[in-house]
Amino acid sequence: MPKLKKSKSGAERCGSGLGLADQILQGDAVRVSGRVKNRSRTHEEDQEYVDEKLSRKILQQARIQQEELQTEFGVTPEVKRQPATQLGPSTQDGDSDEEWPALGESTEDTHTEVHVDPEDEKAIQTFMNKNPPIRRTLADIIMEKITEKQTEVGTVMSEVSGRPVPQLDPRVIEVYRGVHKVLSKYRSGKLPKAFKIIPALSNWEQILYLTEPETWTAAAMYQATRIFTSNLKERMAQRFYNLVLLPRVRDDIAEYKRLNFHLYSALKKALYKPGAWFKGILLPLCESGTCTLREAIIIGSVLTKCSIPVLYSSAAMLKLAETEYNGANSTFLRLLLEKKYALPFRVLDALVAHFLSFRTEKRTLPVLWHQSLLTLAQRYKADLSCEQKEALLELLKIQTHPQISAEIRRELQSAEPRDVEDVTPAMSFD
Repeated sequence: MPKLKKSKSGAERCGSGLGLADQILQGDAVRVSGRVKNRSRTHEEDQEYVDEKLSRKILQQARIQQEELQTEFGVTPEVKRQPATQLGPSTQDGDSDEEWPALGESTEDTHTEVHVDPEDEKAIQTFMNKNPPIRRTLADIIMEKITEKQTEVGTVMSEVSGRPVPQLDPRVIEVYRGVHKVLSKYRSGKLPKAFKIIPALSNWEQILYLTEPETWTAAAMYQATRIFTSNLKERMAQRFYNLVLLPRVRDDIAEYKRLNFHLYSALKKALYKPGAWFKGILLPLCESGTCTLREAIIIGSVLTKCSIPVLYSSAAMLKLAETEYNGANSTFLRLLLEKKYALPFRVLDALVAHFLSFRTEKRTLPVLWHQSLLTLAQRYKADLSCEQKEALLELLKIQTHPQISAEIRRELQSAEPRDVEDVTPAMSFD
């Protein structure tokens, strides 16, 4: 059997240069190990440095976000926070810390006034409704509901601070009166939790009425739009857009000739529910008959900057084509046609019928009408039938424009109709 190796004692490892007494004392003493553990150092390095793969992903996402900000807003994000966005000549609203950090106030959408051609605006005014319907607000809707409840149940109304409210718990009324004070001065930061739970309430319209939405700041309106867009169903979100957001946007444009940055962002955020956006903002705006050219240009720019599913846009174009004409219809139709959707033939037929309905129009049509017809001819000339092309060419003899009509005629004559293409394969087969 092989001999077992004896482990060397501390005295043997130290050498035989020492005396016996010294070796015995050294063997009994605790010696410091020569190996130094690097656990703490490695842990500090892990906390100080990020993994190479993770840092590469972080830089890639940062570049993507920077490119999106440059293309969408025309600004480069800076580390230093810019001054608050101005609501008007004397009022300021700060940026929201949650969504728009350090975007500054140099965006074209909010601080560049829209230059409107006086001749186009004058032509559009001839198509506006002379007797527009009275605009209904959230307060009107709530009062109607209260009146109906009075007739059914026979309850008695109470007044708080001069505003009639439903019979709610006084503590609830007091809480949301306090929320109103916060939202009327809100600039950035967190919102009260009592406000965030409003979409989950069955009587959310009545509770929202207590907060007096007409007194909210623009930043508060944006945050409210985020909350209601995320938590309400499409039908309820449509009511919020139509009763709260749209009146505020129109009032801001009418007063300052431009739209506040936060309100413009609210319009874009609301488009996350495109069906509610079209039914609550775009179509009511056109059906009112009072949409100005400036409002159409500003609100229409939201359509060009956001991606919208084709079915929602097709339904909106179909409805716009059937609605009584005003200048805003041509603006929104042109912007939707320029998105180059693969439209169903039913929508194209409705658009052609919309333009052909102006054969008997005696008033001077605005340039926007000719531009929208040119866009239709440029994008969908190959999808029109022979009869539709002939009818549109006849229309150009009645409704003419010195420069645009010749271009429309050239576009219509440069492509084969869709019914001719259907016959071509059978002829080549023979």
